[in-house]
Amino acid sequence: MNLIQYIKDSLQELRNKVSWISWEEAQNSTVVVAIFTIVFAIAVFFVDKIFQSGITEYFKLF
Repeated sequence: MNLIQYIKDSLQELRNKVSWISWEEAQNSTVVVAIFTIVFAIAVFFVDKIFQSGITEYFKLF
């Protein structure tokens, strides 16, 4: 099978055989992912600050 035919078949399969989620579901999923990403980034920030202050206090002992 040549490359052109493979691309044509792939596009046809994407159009006709793949079930896509609705636009509303995609928007809702995007919002959930964005919120989770922000919450996770904040959590990582605070854990990093805790470790940073702990290590700083540890090295002040020497």
